[in-house]
Amino acid sequence: MTLSTRFEKAFAPLHAAVEAGRVPGGVLAVTESGQGRILRATGQAQIVPSTRAMTEETWFDLASLTKAVFTTPRILALAEAGVIHLDAPLTTLLPDLRQYDVGAWERQVTFRQCLGHQTPFPAVEPIYTYGRDADLLRAFVLQREWRKGEPVYSDINFILLGFALERHMGRRIREMDPGPGFSFAAEPIHAAATEDCTWRHRVLCGEVHDDNCSALGGAGHAGLFGTAASLLDFAEGLLAAPDAPATLLMREKLSPHRTHGWECAHPGWMGGDLCPPGTIGHTGFTGTGLWIDFDRGRAWTLLTNRIHPTRHFDSGIASLRRATGDGLNED
Repeated sequence: MTLSTRFEKAFAPLHAAVEAGRVPGGVLAVTESGQGRILRATGQAQIVPSTRAMTEETWFDLASLTKAVFTTPRILALAEAGVIHLDAPLTTLLPDLRQYDVGAWERQVTFRQCLGHQTPFPAVEPIYTYGRDADLLRAFVLQREWRKGEPVYSDINFILLGFALERHMGRRIREMDPGPGFSFAAEPIHAAATEDCTWRHRVLCGEVHDDNCSALGGAGHAGLFGTAASLLDFAEGLLAAPDAPATLLMREKLSPHRTHGWECAHPGWMGGDLCPPGTIGHTGFTGTGLWIDFDRGRAWTLLTNRIHPTRHFDSGIASLRRATGDGLNED
């Protein structure tokens, strides 16, 4: 089956979701070794308070794709350079983490555990409700006695990894190079709108949606902006890197479903049931996602503004993501 035929099968669920009013708009983009790439947009980039059409060049708030596209490669680069060891504690770069209790469990958490979401940190915490002073909030996160639970996917893991990057680099994340084709903000006229925010009192467009990232003035778990083309460029770079599969498909010391910064293909995941074992992926709360299939040399990104103008609506994003992946991977 040609790439164009598979693309048509994969694009149909997105077009149907837009027509049904479940998502305002979206972009699907696919690349495959030897067959090039295809991109297509549908629907609206914004519907409140005005209307703008979605285009293939629309910039998206990538939300938690930041974890995989920005933070993970930089932490792995520090490990490769010998600055850190992945199985060493975060205190290697954050010696003041829970500094008033040297026996605190938080001081034993490692870089690898954070990358694979294998820590006792809670899934999320409304850090932004404690104020807007970014320095004070950083101190709060570092010194808080966190409630301990079973390992779950946690933003706190990557907030701390972001702090570690900042400490090593000597500057805030938003002062770092986001990578080719990426940014930490976007021109509103070129960006997909996200939520009509109840505490910032405006429709967010071109500024980060994630509440904690906004309050922290940049963070390791969210805040990156990019286009479908920039994500395909990133994916093609990984597909061409000879060492990438060994690093990004390693599960020995992690959860069966997670690797360094990514999720691995497994039954019921967001990439669909037809992905081969050598596939990794990640999604973002705003309605974004990127999947990379090392076995077939294929990658795809599905970008939507599914939380515009509100997150409190069942957009059916999970079934849309799975249907897209199955359409692309059907024989």
